[in-house]
Amino acid sequence: MWKQVSSLLWRAPVPGLSPAVTVRSKSHGPSCSVSGREWVRPSGFDTGLKTFNSLSKQKEPLILTREGVATWYSCGPTVYDHAHLGHASSYVRFDILQRILSRLFGITVIHAVVITDIDDKIIRRSWEENVSPAAISAVYEDEFKRDMLSLKVVPPAVYLRVTENVHHIVAFIEKIIKNGHAYATKEGDVYFDIQSIGGRYGRFVGAVDPQGEPGSSNKRDPRDFALWKPSKPQEPYWESPWGRGRPGWHIECSTIASSMFGRQLDIHSGGIDLAFPHHENEIAQSEAYHQCGQWANYFLHSGHLHLKGSPEKMSKSLKNYISIKDFLQSYSANEFRMFCLLSKYRSAIDYSDSSMLEARSTLDTISTFCHDAQAYMKGQLQCSHVQEDFLWSRCSLSPQPMTECPLHISVSTVPRTRDHHFSQHEPVSVQPAGAARSPAVFGAMVTYLRDVLDVFGIDLGLPCVSCPLKEADVLSSRGSLQPVVEQLTQFRSKVREFALARQDGSSTGSPSRPGLYPDRIPLLKACDALRDDLAPLGVLIKDRGATSTWEIKMSARGQGPEDKGEETSS
Repeated sequence: MWKQVSSLLWRAPVPGLSPAVTVRSKSHGPSCSVSGREWVRPSGFDTGLKTFNSLSKQKEPLILTREGVATWYSCGPTVYDHAHLGHASSYVRFDILQRILSRLFGITVIHAVVITDIDDKIIRRSWEENVSPAAISAVYEDEFKRDMLSLKVVPPAVYLRVTENVHHIVAFIEKIIKNGHAYATKEGDVYFDIQSIGGRYGRFVGAVDPQGEPGSSNKRDPRDFALWKPSKPQEPYWESPWGRGRPGWHIECSTIASSMFGRQLDIHSGGIDLAFPHHENEIAQSEAYHQCGQWANYFLHSGHLHLKGSPEKMSKSLKNYISIKDFLQSYSANEFRMFCLLSKYRSAIDYSDSSMLEARSTLDTISTFCHDAQAYMKGQLQCSHVQEDFLWSRCSLSPQPMTECPLHISVSTVPRTRDHHFSQHEPVSVQPAGAARSPAVFGAMVTYLRDVLDVFGIDLGLPCVSCPLKEADVLSSRGSLQPVVEQLTQFRSKVREFALARQDGSSTGSPSRPGLYPDRIPLLKACDALRDDLAPLGVLIKDRGATSTWEIKMSARGQGPEDKGEETSS
């Protein structure tokens, strides 16, 4: 997401930088009174932002029904198996977009997610394991929610289950029939009547497929899809005017989104594989129910995640997936978020160990810069002359109005943004201190990077003035580890200082230079061994001449002292 974001990030609220400017004005235009398949600019409040809209297949002004509030509905998981990285990439990408809207643009995002807890796949799994469908769905729903928390996905305002809304679904179907857009068969099926809406069907690519979905031979059109289907023996069922049965797949989302947000929805999101037939059918039945021409104003679709070298998307049905739980044994949530940020959210994304290592390397480079910058500000890192005035001038960009919403941005230029900052702090050469210095500009850059990454849900573990509760949580999670590492590092530094003393009485030298006391060299080796032994445990000690600094690195496994992926340094 970073090429277009580079200008955006320079206008994030950072010392030395002016705050972002957004333009909000009221826009007038048709919404629920339109017809046809063309996207119509909605009425409401113009945010001054733009986003790519799958309905029009281009960037459009982002206009909300209510000022400062975005209603957002997401298709949630069908809970019959472990959630995998294909799910994770979609939910994390949209989580980043929602964080940008709320944190950078001050828009309150009201997000609702449906949990499909009754489905053919759930029923089959329950038969295989000889337990109830409710037991299967409960186990995997709980696991999904825990996986999302592990990936730092902000929970929606509400999770809604299909089984708790069947009475709403029945009423929704009844009204669609009453409005003349659905019909019941003698077998007890209810189908949506595609022909009843004329040329309005076909908003998304692939919607012209003439075969339609399988079902009763009594369908009027092969494209007609099920709103209600009769339950077979040993299947769960609910009572309805058409007999015992259960909802079709598409109707659950239309009903639950409408029960949450009414007749007008701002944003609907999901994977690109859901565009047709799922989202296409959602639009048809929702507009038939509400008798309106544009039920959801913006559809956002994320690209598939593929295992590198495979043309197929990662999915449970293809058995080619990596579960989120297994993934988090090797990599951290921060690393996965950076992996997602290194591509456009609408693009397909290739997953491999090499791509994850690229994400890890990017994070490590940023973290190392911030750590070195803090050491420089503390006077622990001596280096050649730094042109601090020049750095300030690079930070003081002229403010410009922001008209591009980061919903279409790409973070493909993270390395370039990183290099823009880091190239200013060129190779370090140790030299005596004493030259006039004004290191505050490094504080501005560290604050800038910390705040920007915090918007994306990436936590470098640096102190955050704007989020004291999070910092309290971080400190609490580490207990007494930080003071222990600090005391250990101080003790080790004193030992090194003693061992580095030169026989000629001059200032402390380097282990590679002659003149050290031979009997003290084993102390240096012991110090090096301690440093090397602590590194795999996540405690990184860096020797800077006679002094040393330390970091607690984030844990890929999420265990031990770095449980929540935090990182701290001194």
